[in-house]
Amino acid sequence: MSWQSDNHKVSFTGLLKMHSNKQDLVNYYVGIDVGTASVRAALVDQYGTVVAHADQPIQIWEPQPDYYEQSSDDIWAACCTVTKKVVCGVDAERIRGLGFDATCSLVAVDKQFQPLAVNYEGEHTRNIILWMDHRAASQVARINGTQHSALSYVGGTMSVEMQPPKLLWIKENLRESCWEKAGYFFDLPDFLSWKATGVTARSLCTVVCKWMYSSEEGWNDNFWKLIDLEDLVEDKYEKIGNQILSPGTSVGNGLTPEAAKDLGLPCGIAVAASLIDAHAGGLGIIGGDVKGHNLPCENQPITSRLALICGTSSCHMGISETPIYVPGVWGPYYSAMVPGFWLNEGGQSATGKLIEHVVQGHVAFPELQEKAAASAQSIYTYLNSHLDLIKKSLPVGFLTVDLHVWPDFHGNRSPLADLTLKGMVVGLTLSQGLDDLALIYLATIQAIALGTRHILETMQAAGHRINTLFLCGGLRKNPLFVQMHADITGKPVVLSQEVESVLVGAAILGACASRDFASIQEAMERMGKIGKVVQPNHKHKRFYDKKYEVFLKLVEHQQEYKAIMQGI
Repeated sequence: MSWQSDNHKVSFTGLLKMHSNKQDLVNYYVGIDVGTASVRAALVDQYGTVVAHADQPIQIWEPQPDYYEQSSDDIWAACCTVTKKVVCGVDAERIRGLGFDATCSLVAVDKQFQPLAVNYEGEHTRNIILWMDHRAASQVARINGTQHSALSYVGGTMSVEMQPPKLLWIKENLRESCWEKAGYFFDLPDFLSWKATGVTARSLCTVVCKWMYSSEEGWNDNFWKLIDLEDLVEDKYEKIGNQILSPGTSVGNGLTPEAAKDLGLPCGIAVAASLIDAHAGGLGIIGGDVKGHNLPCENQPITSRLALICGTSSCHMGISETPIYVPGVWGPYYSAMVPGFWLNEGGQSATGKLIEHVVQGHVAFPELQEKAAASAQSIYTYLNSHLDLIKKSLPVGFLTVDLHVWPDFHGNRSPLADLTLKGMVVGLTLSQGLDDLALIYLATIQAIALGTRHILETMQAAGHRINTLFLCGGLRKNPLFVQMHADITGKPVVLSQEVESVLVGAAILGACASRDFASIQEAMERMGKIGKVVQPNHKHKRFYDKKYEVFLKLVEHQQEYKAIMQGI
């Protein structure tokens, strides 16, 4: 099965109008973001304004449940298409740098850098195991069973979404067709920087966060030998990276002639060591100037902020000056996002995808589509309006007093780190109408926000001191999603001025590689602007405290059910 995003657009804010009097003095940077279902590019100026952006869908194959694959050829072609669109008509001399971010998916190529199939069918076009692929469940269970000390840097439990279990799956299932023929295994962000520069250097972000590399001690030979991947040690880690660069560092000699032609960019412009997409979103928003917004994080260190990147999945990025070990939360990773700070990364494996799954799977979805189209609204704008109609005198959130959702339809990434957990819905009736669809949609959004509260409280208990959420990603466009996160966590939510914060983060990398800014921190402060602030409604605190009690009871009951049924 193949499925794609239906977005395919390009928009321009007006290059000439924006800086009409001094256009020749403005520098631009290109950010390219490879998400789960689409590739996006933006042309961003030195002030952090997105002056042009474009996107294009990419393919995802699902050959069987929990198996998700992509094509590096398809992704690179999409990168080229969108980049040519955003730089069309721009003075090439003003484009100073290029930065990539991408999902933490695993790319396999042979010794000549040709795609290698990661599937039983031998389809070499499909050479990427997507981040959300869960085929390596037994492999990750064995890795966690070793209780190796390195696991302390991933909250004590490795996720199936990381690369070691996927590599072990390839070795055990595709030994002759892939493992023995492989020349290189890349994290997707590093594949893109190689494609642009011809240099196989890896980003510190990818190898620390997804490959068990230590920013202080390097690769851990003992770990790889213990999990039966000693082959990688024997070739001195050439296949997975023996040159590691900090994000934003200029890679090689910049853009190669071939890549420059493909992308429509000047040969030799600076190309930055890349970031994982969520980390680029964090970079694009967490450093913004909040003066005058009456926020609790004003005049507080940046460690008082949590970057929340919400798209297909959600990531919760908290930074600290000293390492904090949080059970069930990845990290601490040194300098993996903001140089000089330790990063903890919580997450939810399905958020935007879960909302889509719940809404599109409901029997009333065709009626919703018809009515939304007739009113020239998106389905989610229509659902939000419909909730306002049926709430009567109640606050919207109170409509779910008898309807509760546990959101782990694709397992729990944080803070329970249990991929075997399943989704739950309590309070169903025989109703199948649009009202029922709107209510389950609301309860799902609340469940995601309650999951964020669960992660946040776990991080706080371990030593983080977070008082403000900085939210970006596709779901920031949904005001109900944003308000529920404010109300349920009890903390203000800051939205970026630019909708495309992830792209701004990628462009910040390019700006840093060009040396137009002295550091990533300076580029973050200058280019990462904040926009709207959404305050929590504290009058609703008691209701959401009760919802949170029920939320935690749901998983307790599920764990009890699992124990009862064990061994059947």
